[in-house]
Amino acid sequence: MDGSGRPYVEYRKVSKSYDGKSTVVDEVDLDIRKGEFLTLLGPSGSGKTTCLMMLAGFESTTSGEIRVDGRSIHTLPPRRRGIGMVFQNYALFPHMTVGANLAFPLEVRGMDRDTCRERVERALQLVRLEGYEDRRPSQLSGGQQQRVAIARALVFDPELVLMDEPLGALDRRLREEMQYEIRRIHKTLGVTVVYVTHDQQEAMVMSDRIAVLRGGVIEQVADPETLYEEPRSSFVARFIGENNRLHGKVVGIDGDICDVETGGETIRAIRIAPCGAGDPTTLSIRPERVAVAPEPGLYTNELEALIEDITFLGDYLRIRVSVCGTSDFVIKIPNIVGHGALLAGDRIRIGWTPTDCRVLDPDREEETP
Repeated sequence: MDGSGRPYVEYRKVSKSYDGKSTVVDEVDLDIRKGEFLTLLGPSGSGKTTCLMMLAGFESTTSGEIRVDGRSIHTLPPRRRGIGMVFQNYALFPHMTVGANLAFPLEVRGMDRDTCRERVERALQLVRLEGYEDRRPSQLSGGQQQRVAIARALVFDPELVLMDEPLGALDRRLREEMQYEIRRIHKTLGVTVVYVTHDQQEAMVMSDRIAVLRGGVIEQVADPETLYEEPRSSFVARFIGENNRLHGKVVGIDGDICDVETGGETIRAIRIAPCGAGDPTTLSIRPERVAVAPEPGLYTNELEALIEDITFLGDYLRIRVSVCGTSDFVIKIPNIVGHGALLAGDRIRIGWTPTDCRVLDPDREEETP
């Protein structure tokens, strides 16, 4: 927020429909702070890119209002919104050099040659591509082309930059490298960034806050740690990181703690969703929060499980077990001396605390991220 406490970008009851019947974005309310890196995260068709394009001016709203710095932007064409834009396909002019690509947005704003040259040099330094101004995009790697695209979005000093899946075309190593590079640039400049991705790991690495969308509706907005540790719905718990879901029925409530019957066992967990005795529910527990062979009596929830398989993943082991009526319950344990004592087919004791387990809404039909 700025000194007045007012959000820098405001979505107020914003909806979008292309056919007048179904809504792609459904009455979205969202505040974005000045200088914040906010990510719109969700599966394909969740409305995240449409939200971004309405802010950019490439799509119009069906209803509602978007304001930037307290001013409605609906009557402003994209070129007058002063917003930097980075696309997945780079959108560089192939017939121009890197320097000419960066100078283009400055020239259309009427800046003189000396100012253009200084700003191009500064932008190239920012993305660590000094000396590349005479090369053409075809002479650059994918990562270098994306750096040029980012530099072009920043060269005219916008206060707001929008990025639409900018790393989707890169291989995994380059994508991870560029995540930290974009984060570094954001921290250096303090510019407001609205970023779109369907990759939850990418969102977790880069964002100050994440807005999780589903079916055109925002499910939850929070910082990455809160989304991971305190999901407000089964969908958020499922979409943000790996997690075990156990379907059951509430059989008792004691303040914020619920007893849930699932697969012939009774589990104690923290109540997040409103529920009463007899209501269906979904329990959520992260794989790394489950202890293997705990000291007897250490955990409220202690169960016998059958190891189905063990996968070695370098720094940790992924153990899949049968428990509570499901054979897809996953446990992650550090790769330490002695793990060879665990073998597929073994019966083991596992445990976790009620505070590491969440009582959420009944899981609706699975959606593929």
